[in-house]
Amino acid sequence: MSASTPSTPQSSAPPSPASDKPITGGALTKSDFEALSEFRYRLRRFLNFSETAAREGGITPQQYLLLLHVKGIPGRDWASISELAERLQAVHHSVVALVARCEKAGLVTRSQNESDRRVVEVHLSPAGEACLASLAAQHRNELSTFADIFHIRGVHL
Repeated sequence: MSASTPSTPQSSAPPSPASDKPITGGALTKSDFEALSEFRYRLRRFLNFSETAAREGGITPQQYLLLLHVKGIPGRDWASISELAERLQAVHHSVVALVARCEKAGLVTRSQNESDRRVVEVHLSPAGEACLASLAAQHRNELSTFADIFHIRGVHL
């Protein structure tokens, strides 16, 4: 009796941005490994910077990310818990707890959506806006140090 490998079901989901370009065959070159290493190094440096800046600004890194994602939702000035969970890559109840901590700290307010009462809107408070503006400016300055690596690959900030 031979063991068979189960087939994986085909996904009907659209391809992720990483799969927009076809994968070319062949082994990775030394240059490819150097580019991947440099990218991961700079990404880790940026994340370390971000975590330190948030703490020095008096909030946690997760609180900073929540504020950023509330402000960064396209087309409106609030975000739903579900949108925040997706952007933070976190489970719904963890985001609810994070929002509650941010609300207690005076950084956000919550309200029910008028057209869909099941949706909770998370808005930045004036204190949250001020905190985010300060930290985001620092982050933009830090990102400028990445400009050279992105220009090499044809991406412009």
